[in-house]
Amino acid sequence: MTGDSKDDKRQRGVLASSAEFTHYDQVNKPDYHLAESADGADVFDEDFEFSTCDLGRFLHGDAGDKRKFADELGEAMRDIGFAILEGHGVDPELFTQAEGWVEEFFTTTELADKMRFRAARHGAVSEGYFPIEETSDIHPDQVEGWVFGRRAFDLPGSEQPFDAAALWPRPEFEPKFRQLVKAEAELILPIMRSILMGLGLDPKLFDKRLHNANLAARLNYYPPLDQGAPAGASRLLGHEDIDLFTLLPAPRIEGLQALKRDGRWARLSPPADTIILNTGDYLQRLSNDILPSTTHRVGRPRDASLSHKARVSFPLAAYLRPDELLEVLPGTGTPKYEPIKVITFHTRTTAKFYGDDYAVE
Repeated sequence: MTGDSKDDKRQRGVLASSAEFTHYDQVNKPDYHLAESADGADVFDEDFEFSTCDLGRFLHGDAGDKRKFADELGEAMRDIGFAILEGHGVDPELFTQAEGWVEEFFTTTELADKMRFRAARHGAVSEGYFPIEETSDIHPDQVEGWVFGRRAFDLPGSEQPFDAAALWPRPEFEPKFRQLVKAEAELILPIMRSILMGLGLDPKLFDKRLHNANLAARLNYYPPLDQGAPAGASRLLGHEDIDLFTLLPAPRIEGLQALKRDGRWARLSPPADTIILNTGDYLQRLSNDILPSTTHRVGRPRDASLSHKARVSFPLAAYLRPDELLEVLPGTGTPKYEPIKVITFHTRTTAKFYGDDYAVE
């Protein structure tokens, strides 16, 4: 892709297969069409049901409850890399409020103020504002996005004095979203412990690495689809998350789809107030391909009337720190991957979306 303009790459991305970009990938991934087919040619498994797991059993149960939850979650994640979490303990009113905050944040902030915070690499992660159609260099995604790393919130463990105005165009939104981030961040360690237990490993293996965990909150605003979207453009192209795992409070408007191993797509329409969990590239590499980093995308809702409404989402990504090592975990078989620094692994992969000069060797 080197030498192509962004416009050329985006136009190709409407029609392209992921096979054109495999040289960026650092774990094994399937071949798929990047964009949702405008003619409806994609094949769906409309009967597939994602596993719903009660995280409360791990948070509050005895040793037997924890084991049962870890086994149940492990089975779901090995199968498709996605599960729906209930019993997570986060106040559902926070999710309801956050939906309003996201829409207000994007629709009442002037573009000039947004552009002052244009996304740029910080450590391994591209943080800041992504304008409409510029989430990726390879597809005109119909979403405005904003990535706020841990440093954008007044959380424990900060290395520098906190200044919301340095990272927020509207600093009054920081304490609002901080409530949500703090509540979900409390789930990172127990989820990682349950994943490790499901792999037959010491559940506390990552306790130190996830103390004051490296994380990023992404705010997504998908405008109504009748506002001049380019032909063939999806709300968000097919991709895999590059993290340990992602926590996504169930969106109100459908569109999230995951790619099954048999090449069919499955729709995620979880109950309100649940959290969608999916594993990312870090965990696929650490688990030696046992836990897949599953391809997913955001397509058009089946109910045409919902296309005229804005859609919002606010996933939270759990990372490791840039200078740490990604090394295949013991007990997961003969390693398929060499040890690699997080920053190298992360930026080589995401150079697919941000340009070849994004990679840090």
